[in-house]
Order: sequence, then C-alpha cells, then structure tokens
Amino acid sequence: MLCQCSHSNLKLLHHLPLSMAPRSLEPIFLLLPLLLLIVVVVVPVTVKAAYSSIHEVLKSHGLPAGLFPETVKSYNLDQRGLLEVHLDRPCMAKYENRVLFETVVRANLSFGHLKGLQGLSQEELFLWLPVKDIIVDDPSSGLILIDIGFAHKQLSLSLFEDPPICRSQGLSLKIPGRKSVGFQDQR
Repeated sequence: MLCQCSHSNLKLLHHLPLSMAPRSLEPIFLLLPLLLLIVVVVVPVTVKAAYSSIHEVLKSHGLPAGLFPETVKSYNLDQRGLLEVHLDRPCMAKYENRVLFETVVRANLSFGHLKGLQGLSQEELFLWLPVKDIIVDDPSSGLILIDIGFAHKQLSLSLFEDPPICRSQGLSLKIPGRKSVGFQDQR
C-alpha cells in the first residue's frame, strides 16, 4: 500500500520513536528457514498420525482393509503417496489363490490404486507371479482388479474385507528372483 505523503508528513515519521516506526521484514525472513524445517519434519508425521493402522489408510483411500495381513509390523506413507509396509517376516495368505507377502511391500498409493507394487506375488497355475497393481475403480461394482503383468484378474471386493491370516511356518520353497515361497510339507 503506497502512501501519498507530503513533505511535512515525512518529517513527522522521521521523529517517531523506534517503537512506532514501521518495522523491518528482516526478522520474518530470518524465521523462514525455521518454518520450512518445521513443515518438512511435521508433514510426514501428520500423514501417519491421521491413521492408527495400515487398514485405516487403505479404507480412507478407497481400498479394502484386507489387502494386507493383520500382522503388519509398521508402515510409512510419505506425502507423495509412497507406501512402504513392513512385516516381521515373509508370509503367505489365501484370498482366491495363495499370495506371498515379502518382508517389505512397496507401492504408490492413490485413491483406489496401489500401483507399482513390489514385494507381493500371487500363485497362478503353479507359477508365482508378481502383483503389479491393485485397482478399485468403482467400489459400487463390488470388484477389484489385480494386475499380474500379462493378465488382469477381477475378484470380488468381499474377498478383501478383512485382513487375512498370514502364515510364515514352513515357508521354504525357493523360486529364482524371489525370497522363500511355498509351504514345506509338514510330516
């Protein structure tokens, strides 16, 4: 805001005590780096603090709560949507087919989508295939799309309502390029 001041008004400003004179913006600029540091440190914590579990995170993003097992040890979600889910050890669960969760599962999370998944494989006709994407485009359809690379599978959302039981006992079959997969025969 510009002031149309006469010469006599400028003389008055010159004689004002410092406490009444217009203040410099310098202290604000000195605080700017501190404010930026607070934003960088607090924002990622705020993203996680808004949810008490990975299952709540999934529901709030239009995905079913049962995509990850109950045994999730921890998770990280940054402000860009990179989700990292940590389990104590690899484990296997069953939806329609068997699924292997590695110790760390990563994906880009957006509303209705887990894209670029790493650390999740699904058994198809005796082959273990990496799950690439999980998509719920229209929750009212009752369907979820699982992308396993060369094919897309549509499954009922009801299969994923509750977190599955995930077992690690006997996990021992080795598959090239994958960590332990399969169940060892129990005798």
